[in-house]
Amino acid sequence: MKELIAIVRMNMMNRTKKALADIGLGSMSARDALGRGKGIVDLNLLQGAELGYEEAISQLGQSQRLIPKRAIIMVVNDELVDKAVKTIIKVNQTGKSGDGMIFVMPCAEAVRVRTGEEGEDTLDEG
Repeated sequence: MKELIAIVRMNMMNRTKKALADIGLGSMSARDALGRGKGIVDLNLLQGAELGYEEAISQLGQSQRLIPKRAIIMVVNDELVDKAVKTIIKVNQTGKSGDGMIFVMPCAEAVRVRTGEEGEDTLDEG
């Protein structure tokens, strides 16, 4: 099992969630996140970029401000990691700074609280 944490633009959350559900990976958690990558952001264009306007996204420039994002957290079995990562990239890749990041980490155990199921039995089948 692997834990995936995907940091995506706010306006891409619903598309990402739908694309993952379409491949059978609907189980996830999400939370608000603030962050920045190597790119630098112009605060005057930030609002337009958050709304998904490509013109604003393409013109982002100089700032050290943390940008609002969404963090998607999910655990998938090893065989589905590549499929999940490719799906997230396909939906979120614009070629512009701020497309996001995906982190893949080992997950030692999973337990479903309601039933007591353990391990991969708790995960989506994909």
